[in-house]
Amino acid sequence: MGGERSEHRAGAAIGADAPTPTPDPSLPGRGERRTTASRQAADSFGRRGEDAAAAWLERRGWTVLARRVKTKAGEVDLVARREGLVAFVEVKVRKTAAALDFAIDERRLARVAAAAELLGERFVGPGDDLRVDVLLLAPGVPPRHIENAWQP
Repeated sequence: MGGERSEHRAGAAIGADAPTPTPDPSLPGRGERRTTASRQAADSFGRRGEDAAAAWLERRGWTVLARRVKTKAGEVDLVARREGLVAFVEVKVRKTAAALDFAIDERRLARVAAAAELLGERFVGPGDDLRVDVLLLAPGVPPRHIENAWQP
């Protein structure tokens, strides 16, 4: 069920103009146990990242239709529309640019795709195309928008 990932980058079209949330130094590193306070800080960091991603998409002509849409298959961070296309966007925010390379995996993409399938009738109209995208954010680097990240 694995899909190929293709990364479409328009060079200068992806500018460094997206506000990237500042990492919270109180957040534990990967694999460390989280306290309630650190979980709340991580959630806040993620929400700020989703806000930054939504703003970045809107500056590029997308209309954000919904945020954090939950289904029994999983959650979709952003649902956005542009020119007959509806994108179900997984947003990943990391403290460092290097960590972005490990931010998304096939299991996570499959869950987003399954949620998108359940949400299709709610957001996708006749003649619209649907896809799953990923938007990766980290301080100090331009956002990385991976279009069609899931292709079953």
